[in-house]
Amino acid sequence: MTRTVFITGASAGFGRHFAEEALRLGYNVVATARRLDRLQALAAQAPDRVLPLSVDVDRPDMIASAVEAAIRRFGRIDVLINNAGYGLVGALEETPAEEWQAVFRTNLFGAVETTRAVLPVMRAQRSGMIVNISSMGGQLSFAGFSAYSATKFALEGLSEALADEVRGFGIKVMIVEPGAFRTDFAAGGALRHMPVIDAYDDSVGPTRAFAHGMDATQPGDPVKAARAVFQAIVSDNPPLRLALGNDSLDGIRAHAEAVLKDLKDWEAVSRGAVFEAETA
Repeated sequence: MTRTVFITGASAGFGRHFAEEALRLGYNVVATARRLDRLQALAAQAPDRVLPLSVDVDRPDMIASAVEAAIRRFGRIDVLINNAGYGLVGALEETPAEEWQAVFRTNLFGAVETTRAVLPVMRAQRSGMIVNISSMGGQLSFAGFSAYSATKFALEGLSEALADEVRGFGIKVMIVEPGAFRTDFAAGGALRHMPVIDAYDDSVGPTRAFAHGMDATQPGDPVKAARAVFQAIVSDNPPLRLALGNDSLDGIRAHAEAVLKDLKDWEAVSRGAVFEAETA
């Protein structure tokens, strides 16, 4: 039986690398993106195993139609990779409400609606895996990434709950947390910059400079990242979270250690916030 993977945001970046790795491994690939023309080169690699579809994850009707088309073509969906999304750089105050709403609509609710559309298929199969592409910014954050990290923190929270909800159906969930990888994320329009308020130059300025200058300098290899993700997908015991890259692994570990230190340093205060036992 040939397995089928459904990928959102498959025209560029990680999504394109996931699709190419899936083809290399013999999967059928349902490749979705807003612009169908950007999927044609991928489809040409294996016309019998690639179904290119135009999908804007902000549109639940398009998602539902794509899932129906995938089932008509391949009969099943074994892996869903929720990859579509974009970055946003700016202080909380610099980021207008409509930008907050837009980034949540794509990064979070796009994944929610795609997952909701695919789950009935996987439940009927009694098998499947949902892979949610988060970021090291889904575990930690810093000045300038408040909106972006908020979407990824939310994605990780729902993923933990989802893993418990669907385990009994034979469905697994994995969160992928990449660091900085050499994709076109920084240069291909996937990173939006908010209007500048000078008061935030000291705190957000370094983040802006990093974001503007990181293209083609990121330490992570996206080809190796795609291989690592599929290595976990086919594993008998995949992790709930898969950090990718030295920066992600080291950053998440340091953040976790800081959280543990706060828990230890403030344990007495934390445990003191309970009702005292009544005495006779």
